Amino acid sequence: MATTAVPASGKPVKTWLGHPGGLVVLFLTEMWERFSFYGMRAILTLFLATELTDGGFGMDDVAAASLYSIYNSMVYFMALPGGWIADRIMGTRRSVLWGGIIIALGHYSLAFSARSMFYLGLVLIVLGTGLLKPNISAMVGELYDKHPEMHESRRDAGFTLFYLGINLGAFIAPLLTGIFAARKDWHVAFGIAAVGMTIAVIQYVLGYRRLEGVGLKAHKPLQHHERNKILKIAAVCLAVVVVLLAIDVAAGTFKADHVKNALTVLALVVPALYFIMMFRDRSLTHQERSRVSAYVWIFIGAALFWMIYDQAGSLVNLFTNEKVDRQVGSFEIPTAWFQSVNPVLILLLAPVFAWMWTKLDRRQPGTPVKFSLALLGIGLSFLVMGAAGAAAARGLISPWWIVLVYFIQTCAELLLSPVGLSVTTKLAPLRYASQVMGLWFLATAAGNALNTWVTPLSGKLSDAAYYGSLGVLAIIVGVCFWFGARRIGDLMSGVH
Repeated sequence: MATTAVPASGKPVKTWLGHPGGLVVLFLTEMWERFSFYGMRAILTLFLATELTDGGFGMDDVAAASLYSIYNSMVYFMALPGGWIADRIMGTRRSVLWGGIIIALGHYSLAFSARSMFYLGLVLIVLGTGLLKPNISAMVGELYDKHPEMHESRRDAGFTLFYLGINLGAFIAPLLTGIFAARKDWHVAFGIAAVGMTIAVIQYVLGYRRLEGVGLKAHKPLQHHERNKILKIAAVCLAVVVVLLAIDVAAGTFKADHVKNALTVLALVVPALYFIMMFRDRSLTHQERSRVSAYVWIFIGAALFWMIYDQAGSLVNLFTNEKVDRQVGSFEIPTAWFQSVNPVLILLLAPVFAWMWTKLDRRQPGTPVKFSLALLGIGLSFLVMGAAGAAAARGLISPWWIVLVYFIQTCAELLLSPVGLSVTTKLAPLRYASQVMGLWFLATAAGNALNTWVTPLSGKLSDAAYYGSLGVLAIIVGVCFWFGARRIGDLMSGVH
């Protein structure tokens, strides 16, 4: 419901549910963007692994999972340069607009049957999401910065509404795209995601006036001498890539795996270089250096968590398609529908977790313990997957196995994701605040990049051995976090 309010400036503005009116614009933009992203994500590996005769690419499960993993990794990796472009060149508003347009073009490209158009579509979605995803969240914060009369709790509630939009889009999309994927109408399914992103862009432009001038200018515009330096560095990097690619092609040794491996190494090396840069900065105080040391462990734990968690869209999705009895009477549940289980559980359980942390107040466990519980949870989910794999060796299994896996993973996610985001803002040295926030996205990128090397093991091991081994690994790391919680807490220097 729209009402009016009088902010500190004295000029009446429209509000939405007691929040800045622009929040509804950003809410709907993010909802439709996540609709397009999760709608495509739910069917990507299924499409890649489907036989050519049924309209797919005919990849084996390992190749499909690896391509999915590097795509997912780059989506999160590009959030770092996307945030930089907004801060130094375009401003958040234009970055979100152009990001949305590029994403829409990417989804329309997927709707064509040519392979070249499909891969172009994936690249465009990666680039567009990098521009949109980090900057639309920043715009929400900037809206509240323009309304200092609103209490901090109203700001927190606004972000809660914003994340509600994320999960609404993630819940609805697989239900729609899954129907057409089940019929092998792949490009119609991809087209639905394109329509969703188009709606996002249109309503974003129509809602410009409600954004109150937020994001019109870059926060720290790039100076002329800086621009020349960056262009030179970019030209050198591009030349190196072109030369290496030319040598590979000329030698007759080029394979798509070379590109995949290069991107994997990039996603792992960049965060390592960021940590090295911060540790070598002599201007950091002893407390800041200690907190960065603590954040290294937070990053490692998060990367392992997302490595396992994001296999829900690849190997677990393929397992559901091939080894789960999805027949209910005469109706067969589309595989993609299972991708809606997590967002609906988030919508149901997030208020419970929020109430629990509020109730516990200062008695709630610290961040290292929550990370420990999250890793134990994600490990347990894969032990359940291992048991499901053993049961599937004797025939199709009940879909409740997969629902149980996603339930455990959702509980683990609620222990790690909001907590990790919050502690990132607290542990970051002031001069590296934005860059360390980018590192949080890079943890997801690194975890997915590792999957390009980890998921091929699924082709050499039984399901029980593969999932069980990763589950045990996560539990071991979770136990280490549990026993090292006090030490990590000391390094955090007063951050709870």
